[in-house]
This record gives sequence, C-alpha cells and structure tokens, in this order.
Amino acid sequence: MPEPQAIQATQAVHDTDAARLGDLGYKQELRRSLGILGNISMGFAVVSPVVALYAVAMVGTMIAGPAWVWALPVVLLGQCLVVNVYSELASQWPLTGGPYQWGRRLLGPTFGWMSGWVWQFAVMFGNTTVAYLAAPWVFALVGVTPTPGTMVAVAAGILLGCMLVNAFGIRILSWFVSLGIAAEAVASVLVGFALLLFFREHGFAMFTETLGAEQLSGGSTAMAFLAVLAVAGWGFIGFDACVSTAEETKDAGRQVPRAMWWALLSVGVVVILNAMAVALAHPDPAAVVAGEDLDPVTTAVIWSFGSWSDKPFVLVVLIGFLACAMASQGGAARGVYSLARDGVFPLSRYVRKVNRRQAPIGGLIASTAVSCSGLLLGLNATAIGSLIAFGTAATFLPFFLVSLAALVARLRGTWVPSGHIRQGRKGTFLNVLAVLWTAFEVANVCWPRAVLAPPGAPWYQVWAGLLGTGVVITAGLLYLLAKRPQDKLRAAERTSADVSAEQPAELAAEPS
Repeated sequence: MPEPQAIQATQAVHDTDAARLGDLGYKQELRRSLGILGNISMGFAVVSPVVALYAVAMVGTMIAGPAWVWALPVVLLGQCLVVNVYSELASQWPLTGGPYQWGRRLLGPTFGWMSGWVWQFAVMFGNTTVAYLAAPWVFALVGVTPTPGTMVAVAAGILLGCMLVNAFGIRILSWFVSLGIAAEAVASVLVGFALLLFFREHGFAMFTETLGAEQLSGGSTAMAFLAVLAVAGWGFIGFDACVSTAEETKDAGRQVPRAMWWALLSVGVVVILNAMAVALAHPDPAAVVAGEDLDPVTTAVIWSFGSWSDKPFVLVVLIGFLACAMASQGGAARGVYSLARDGVFPLSRYVRKVNRRQAPIGGLIASTAVSCSGLLLGLNATAIGSLIAFGTAATFLPFFLVSLAALVARLRGTWVPSGHIRQGRKGTFLNVLAVLWTAFEVANVCWPRAVLAPPGAPWYQVWAGLLGTGVVITAGLLYLLAKRPQDKLRAAERTSADVSAEQPAELAAEPS
C-alpha cells in the first residue's frame, strides 16, 4: 500500500493543479492522471521516429540523394528554438489547446482564436497524413496490393479505430501509446544500431553524394536542399501533444516543458541515427533516387536481416504508426475541447461534451470527421508527398503564430514570463530566431513544388501546402466575421475581471 505521506503529497499536487486551473478560469473536467513519463510518451508517440523516418526517407532520398540526411539536424535545431518558446508559455499557462490559450493572453482574443483555429486544423490534417501513411503497412501485413480507394478506406478505418480507443479515456490511451513506444524501441533503436554497426554496405563518404537527384530540382543542389528541408520538417512536429494533455498531467507547469524537450530530442537523435543507418545499409541507393525503390527502409532491413524479418518488421512498424495516430488524435480532440468549452467553435454545445470516462468525446467525433475528409486528397493519385506538404504547412503556421505572438508581447512589455521557466534577454533572442525559422519554414513548405507530387499529379496536389493553409485561414476569417467569437471571449474576460475586482471587497466585508 502507498505510504500516507506519499498519498498526501500526491493529493497536494492534485489540489495545486486544480487550483491553478481554476485561477486560469476553468474547472477540472479531464482526468489528471499522467506523470512525467506518461506526458513524454504522448509527445514521443506523436513525433514518432518510425513515422518520421518512413514519411520522409523515400521522398528525401529521391530529391537530394543520400546527402538528404543533413537536412535533419538543421530542422531539429530549428524546432529546438520553437520548443524553447513553448516551454516558457507552457510553464506559465499549462492549458490544453496551447496556441489558442496562449495567443489570446499574449495578443488578445482575435489573434488567439485564429491561432487556435489554424493549429486545430493543422493537427487534424496531420492525423490525415499519419493514417494515410499507416494504411500501406496494413496491406503489407496481409500481402494485398492496395488501390487509391482501398488506401483511403483503410486509413479512414484507422482513424475510427483510434477514436474508439481514445473514447475510453487517458489511461487506456496511455497504455496503447506505451505499447507503441515499445514497438518503436524495436523498430528504431535496435534495428538502427544493428544496421549501422553490422550491415553497412557503404562508407560515410556517401553522405556527400546526391547521385544526381538534384536533376528533379532543375539541376540545382541548393533548390534540392530547400525542398528536403520542407519535407524533413514533418519529422520533428508533434511535441505539442505534451501541451494537449497538460490538464491531465500532474504538476503540469513543470513537467510539460520537460516532456517536450525529452520527446523532441530523443526522437531527433533516433531519426538521424536511423536515416544514416538505412542509407549506409541499403544495397542500391541509386535505385531509390531513380524512383525504383519506393520503400528504402524495408529494403535495407530485409536485405540485412533476411526475408524472415519481413512480416515481424512490418508488424512493429504498423504498431508504431497506430500509436502515433492514437496520440495525435487525442491531442486534436483536446484542442477542439479547449475551444468548444469557451463556446467559440462550431457546434460548441455538442463538441465540448466529456463522457463518463472523462474523455472529450465531442472533440473526438469532430476531429475524426475533419481528418477523414482530408483523406479525399488521396483518391486520385499516390499523394504521399502532397499529404506531407499539406500536413507540414498547416502545422508550421501555428508554430510561427505562437512564436510571433510571444515576441511581440515581449517587445511591447505586456508579457514577462512568470512561470517556472524565465530566460530574460536570452529568451527574447531565441524567440527572434524562432520567428525567423518558422517564417522561413512556412514559406518553404507552402512553396508549390512538382517534385513533391507524382508525375502527372493534378494541380491541387502540387499546390497542396498553400491550398490547405489558405482554405483553413479563409474559413477562420469567415467564421470570425460571421460568428464573432472574439466578442464572446472579450465579454468573458470582462466578467472574470469584474469578479476578481469584487472579491477583495467582499472578503473585507466578512466578519472576522
């Protein structure tokens, strides 16, 4: 049995978390049961080294050859700048729906609502990409060749299955995510080290070679590297899932920033390790550059370990993808819930509902419906490159908006970090770099590139990144004009301020 002192300490932390949430204007509706490891696992599963590598390895190699791996540390460094900003914000305001909650406190209700709207759809469209990339592994496991229609159908089935798991609450979700992380350990860490140490086919000098891949970018190595930076961006997003479960994490103000750092850096190291290992162990990198091998990771594994490893490897990779989809969908649902409980999301009355297991069931249904609609992009062609551009563009825009809001508020003097993490002038300098990095990456990812779409792909796939973000922003602006959620937020803030102003007088009037 737990010691009485341990029980009292846990209860004290829980009471402090509930009180902090109350100070920020909300009551505890979700179950606060995650520790630091549970929060890290949510972020790790969403960033996911398996998903990251499989999403970008083939496309990156086709665009820039083996030298594409140098894009990975560049993007990782850039994303560390973003996490640095997020850490200060999460420390002060440990709330579900971070970009929305932070934006309204930094630059006001209109900016905050728009940031939340864009971020919310970014996460939901990111779920679309994860489910679409997971579908081929289902077919590989059963030995069936998919069509575009069956790919979309299976991806939709994955989203619906993940919704059901999420509906059982954070504890069940955490258990499934832990299973996925165990699969990640096998598929990423052990296999990656084995390939690197025992099955190298090439020397490290290969990472200076493009093998002619730059011809797809008009013969320009610089343009090829820019395209790879756009693709590699997908590999290091998702750490904000730690923020999504902030209201279910104990001592969230301290633990969520730590969890984001652990999730990003651990995945970053594993992705870079495995990208190098796969490139060095692949029997014919030139075939990948030529588009003759569309699955270089599996090719490298089976070539090295033998044909017996095919199905087991496919299974563990599929488990990793499913864990990523579950955790990401859970984050999307909690983001919708954060907007809906303030009454500023379409159909908020229904979307804000929490079931008896303290899971945001309304948000789960809404986010799953939006993610499924995004799968329509994959019906007419193989849309991996376009879906990656679509999901990455929609995700980097909120990174930019949050970083920009934090910087503007700092320079105005309206925000001085007051959480456990306070970096002073260093924080301002790093915030400037975060704005520059995310602005560059938003433009880079949204830039329409035929190289990221299959030959003969329809125009909307080439323009997928720009179109996706454009549609989301336009829809948000129309909602702002028609429903004016910002007015509702301002009214709520005035009411809260009036109540706070009245409380001291009421307390003074009470008899001692």
